[in-house]
Amino acid sequence: MKLVVVSAGLSVPSSTRLLGDRLANATAERTSADVQVVELRDLAVEIAHNFTTGFPGTALGAALDAVASADGLIVVTPVFSASYSGLFKSFFDVLDPDALTGKPVLVAATGGSARHSLVLEHALRPLFSYLRAVVVPTGVYAASEDWGAEGLVERIDRAAGELAGLMNGLAAGRSGSVPVSLPTQPTQGGAELVRGGGFEVVPFEQQLAALRSE
Repeated sequence: MKLVVVSAGLSVPSSTRLLGDRLANATAERTSADVQVVELRDLAVEIAHNFTTGFPGTALGAALDAVASADGLIVVTPVFSASYSGLFKSFFDVLDPDALTGKPVLVAATGGSARHSLVLEHALRPLFSYLRAVVVPTGVYAASEDWGAEGLVERIDRAAGELAGLMNGLAAGRSGSVPVSLPTQPTQGGAELVRGGGFEVVPFEQQLAALRSE
């Protein structure tokens, strides 16, 4: 498996890149994925040219291919004007609209104040839901005062565990392995629902197939 981190940090060193690295390490510990980092700072000129020419340069093309072929994605942006940065949005504007369909994505952001933490819910999550990605329940926001403070490590571990769970589930589905054997019941559309604990649960691979067919 391949895990790709998209970091929109501008400075060196960058707290945005640091958060991306910590999330990637925590996720990789729970999967067999190789980690690749895409630094948008290095692609800014090619992204701008892509808007005017309609074609990506060599480095941007490789980054777009890496994101499209990833089994899981971690996206991290600094907060500018209460939202994601323009560079961050521009990268996903030039990405193929179907590239993230059904792909597990962990959203994260950094900022100077805890007051910007809602950027995860009012900007990042809607963007990736629109792109039909599967956004993990826990997003991670790190304000300046969060580094070294109680709570950040726990949020990173929780979000990484959720992303790793989705990635491992997809890998198991592709290999044809079924971790738990439960009785199934056909539906009117020919799909199968797994019954367990009084609930009917649609297998994850089946949900992704439905997304891709839209």
